[in-house]
Amino acid sequence: MIRTLDDLDASGAALGVRVDINSPLSDGGLADDARLRAHVDTLSELLDRDARVAILAHQGRPGGSEFSTLSAHADRLDELLDGPVGYCDGTFSSDARAAVEALDDGEAVLLENTRFYSEEYMEWGPEEAGQTHLVSKLSGVLDAFVNDAFAAAHRSQPSLVGFPQQLPSYAGRVMEQELDVLGNVSESPEPRTYVLGGAKVVDSIDVARSVLERGLADAVLTSGIVGNAFLLADGITLGAASAQVVNERSSEAVKDAGELLDDYGHRIYLPRDVAIERDGERVEVDVSDLPVDAPAMDVGSRTVAAYADVLEDSGTAILNGPAGVFEDPLFEYGTRELYEAAARAEQSIVGGGDTAAALRRLGISGFSHVSTGGGAALRMLTGERLPAVDALDQ
Repeated sequence: MIRTLDDLDASGAALGVRVDINSPLSDGGLADDARLRAHVDTLSELLDRDARVAILAHQGRPGGSEFSTLSAHADRLDELLDGPVGYCDGTFSSDARAAVEALDDGEAVLLENTRFYSEEYMEWGPEEAGQTHLVSKLSGVLDAFVNDAFAAAHRSQPSLVGFPQQLPSYAGRVMEQELDVLGNVSESPEPRTYVLGGAKVVDSIDVARSVLERGLADAVLTSGIVGNAFLLADGITLGAASAQVVNERSSEAVKDAGELLDDYGHRIYLPRDVAIERDGERVEVDVSDLPVDAPAMDVGSRTVAAYADVLEDSGTAILNGPAGVFEDPLFEYGTRELYEAAARAEQSIVGGGDTAAALRRLGISGFSHVSTGGGAALRMLTGERLPAVDALDQ
């Protein structure tokens, strides 16, 4: 059973709260604070309940351009939350432990990027993770652990799976809601339609296979590079440019898509037309008129109309991945139209990651649930277990 904040006596308790505020950066500051705002409810509730909160988080990957300190994140959290949020440039050092011990009730401190320490960038079994320096030293000044970092729940790293080995542990409000929605898709209104697009061809094919095999999907609508892979599998010659993009993503994608078409072709929908760029203009090309030299950048209006008809009759719409290169105004049409159609379903779920970024960029709202996680959401949709969730299940 996973305990939630409803089971936690927070008043006066020193809590380690793992969040996922890994965000785009610009000129040393935050370019987007969406992930910080996602955790406001959890953190505000704990501060309002007079907890002493030590916030744990990561930013970027070692060697990456966005691998940085969390000082800017602390400043923004201090603005977003009613209670004060300090910053400490250590995570489990004596200074970090002293900063946690010095907190008054209703105060928080954001500890330094957990990935500054090599332990955190390795995968561990839960018991071994509980013995790492990060967990063993920091848990000594904590009374309990709260995991609100659903977006990182597919990782088996010390700050995610180690603390539940040492401390009473609870799911934060983000984690609780994600598990409630994504973990109970089988109970959502029928018929269910999955809209799979974007560039993560392997992940999307895995999702399609899982939901079709388990009878969760009444229809799978393909678009983006995913749709192109299915068109190739169906014997459509796209043109060298589009085929190369698919093959660069996965040499097995076309074969895997073909196997799914053989088994579930009656439930898988393929694009009817694509949009390309010609002389700086958007041009739509019917699938029957392919191949073309230019790469497919979006689905066309015939595809949108056909997919919108399916979505109109859907009880639940689950989105993962944009329909095309939505960042370019010439090719945002397919993504915008399909997302707006999906939002009108009785229940509409967005799988996070690039999909959520597309929603924000295009200003589309009205969904029942927008996941904070990309990889974690995909794993839940394919029925895989999440290490950080398993660690909470005591």
